[in-house]
Amino acid sequence: MNMPNKLTLSRIVLAPVFVILFLMDNPLTRLTGFLIYCLAALTDLADGHYARKYGIITGFGKFMDPLADKILVTSALIALVALGPARAWMVVLIVAREFYVTGIRSLAAYRGAVIVPSFWAKAKTVLQMTTITFILLVVTLDGFWSQSANPARMLLHFNRQLVYDLAMGATTALTLYTGFDYTFKYYSMIKNLLR
Repeated sequence: MNMPNKLTLSRIVLAPVFVILFLMDNPLTRLTGFLIYCLAALTDLADGHYARKYGIITGFGKFMDPLADKILVTSALIALVALGPARAWMVVLIVAREFYVTGIRSLAAYRGAVIVPSFWAKAKTVLQMTTITFILLVVTLDGFWSQSANPARMLLHFNRQLVYDLAMGATTALTLYTGFDYTFKYYSMIKNLLR
């Protein structure tokens, strides 16, 4: 198995480890979970860079890389719903779109067609990862500073839920837009695939 595929599989393995540690009500395990999440997210950049640099493009990688991304993002969103910062209805919409597009891509690949990620889809991924990382970081820091008189705690004195809702709302809106964009752009292909 080549290096990009190993990195992709490591992201799938790290996702549940991150969730288990992050959901423990302990600042150190939560910090460890956050660092594992960051490591898993970095494997996405690393496997893509490595695959492009050395021309290692495989069918397995084309299918598993986006799926590994979805697993990591979904795991993080579920953890955030469990802890309270993310609204369940927003997460349901994001996850539904992710699996809808993944299903269409898989069906297209099975039929020999390729659905290329659009600019907005790439922007959606960046926004998702940025939003999730930001909220995970605040939750992680909050565990350390909530019971201390540390001056750095002032960084967390803002209406967190409002900020979370605004960030998640923007992420949800862009995610849904890209789902509709794919549907309209590839409508005839999707229609033929479903026959």
